[in-house]
Amino acid sequence: MSKKTFTEKEISLLSKNPYVRSVSEKGITYSNEFKKLFMNQSENGMFPREIFEASGFDIEVIGMSRIRNSARRWRKAFKQDGILGLEDTRLNNSGRPRERELTPEEKCSRLEAQVNLLKAENELLKKIRFAERGQQKEITLTAEHKFNLIQSVIVKYNLKRMVSHLCGIAGVSRSGYYNHYSEEAVEQRKHKDKKDEASRDIILKAYRFKRRKKGARQIKMTLEGQFKVVYNLKKIGRIMKKYDIVCPIRRANPYKRIMKASQEHKVVPNLLNREFKQGIPFKVLLTDITYLFYGKGKKAYLSTIKDSSTNEILAYQVSDQITLDIALNTLNKLKKNRKVRLAEGAFIHSDQGGHYTSPIYQKLVKKYKLGQSMSRRGNCWDNAPQESFFGHFKDEAYIRPCDTLDELKKEIKSYMTYYNHYRYQWDLKKMTPVEYRDHLIKAA
Repeated sequence: MSKKTFTEKEISLLSKNPYVRSVSEKGITYSNEFKKLFMNQSENGMFPREIFEASGFDIEVIGMSRIRNSARRWRKAFKQDGILGLEDTRLNNSGRPRERELTPEEKCSRLEAQVNLLKAENELLKKIRFAERGQQKEITLTAEHKFNLIQSVIVKYNLKRMVSHLCGIAGVSRSGYYNHYSEEAVEQRKHKDKKDEASRDIILKAYRFKRRKKGARQIKMTLEGQFKVVYNLKKIGRIMKKYDIVCPIRRANPYKRIMKASQEHKVVPNLLNREFKQGIPFKVLLTDITYLFYGKGKKAYLSTIKDSSTNEILAYQVSDQITLDIALNTLNKLKKNRKVRLAEGAFIHSDQGGHYTSPIYQKLVKKYKLGQSMSRRGNCWDNAPQESFFGHFKDEAYIRPCDTLDELKKEIKSYMTYYNHYRYQWDLKKMTPVEYRDHLIKAA
């Protein structure tokens, strides 16, 4: 048999030839008339290629290999049995019974089963679309979904001898359906579900550790750091998806506050140039201010100073007013932090907000022997790690339930302890900020 396969266009072209009974991707069935014509012209001295061309076949489409094989086979059959050897006797001698004509009742029953399956499939697709509303992606049913649909339709409408018909409509194999509901397959799924449930319970311990919700990578690092359990990241993601364990998703904030600085305010150059990871603790400090909504329509502000190399929060200040004092107090707390030992050439980087362009703030920065750097105007990427921290903080801290400013400050204090000492980070060699800071100091 030739290895050449036919395209849909070639199949359509060959089907139009009157000497072709049927054609598929892998082969052609010629009519008995053409075989007899071929033998007559072959005995008169014509070559196989000439006979095929004269009969309207495209040689390039069929291929000479297939032509030679057909000629050899027909000559052998003609030599053994004469004209009778050229006839296709497969239909007459086939052991398969011919398909009988269905009765009107059977036709009606099949159509009813088909309608019920389509109804069930449509209902399931609606549920999936409702659950995944807003996601721009094509929704398709898996084979397992289709097997369950077929089973539900058969049970609901008490159908008999409809498995093959429904599998054909759904586009799944009959053997696959029976294999899905075999005792061995059912037992395997039960065993897998038990193992997944055990894994789920372990993952939930890390997910709820310190009352902070986490994503898959955070869970992996927490399992290794706190529970000495090593799970593959893909397995964690699969278990979370299977049992609907949802991690916080940070969304871009469309609102940006623009502050106008007076002529007395001064913008300084961008010394950082996004070189955030310099491998030296207490050298590159990042600062910014964000708003916090809590309670019933209450608003507060959080100012932080972050070590760019270790991601550790070195100082922070919470206030219900966004005055200059919030930035000054944060800087004063940094100075009072005994664990902070500024490296040579240390500087603090911020955006061009009015707090940081203020002469009073810049004077205090110089007093503490710090250099100063600022992001380019309107470019949040120049201070990306600080913005990233605020995003994670708002996802993971319980800000909304706080009713008073004191409760808010208590929650923020708890989160800062968790963040610095217990929140493992993928880019810090799976260490916490404090662990990574100690690691850099020892390696220096």
